[in-house]
Amino acid sequence: MIKHIVMWRLKEFADARGKEENAKKLKSHLESLKSKIKEIKHIEVGINITISDAASDVVLYSEFDSMDDLEAYQRHPEHMKIVDFVSEVRLERRVADYEI
Repeated sequence: MIKHIVMWRLKEFADARGKEENAKKLKSHLESLKSKIKEIKHIEVGINITISDAASDVVLYSEFDSMDDLEAYQRHPEHMKIVDFVSEVRLERRVADYEI
């Protein structure tokens, strides 16, 4: 099993919306992928509730059966639509993939 974790820090204002609204939009978009991309075994998206300079604003936790499935997800057209949105609203992105 592959676990895929991504964390984003968002711009205060981007794409005609504030950070909080963009975080909610990102969460909604990512969660909608579960019904659109068969390779996703589990997906969870959280919006940070702690005020800290070290905190990210949004975190994605997802699970895949294999690296091939993760790569299929990353190339999927529905995922690519979200990548375009994220590139407009993010300041920073961190990612970790690991196998268990």
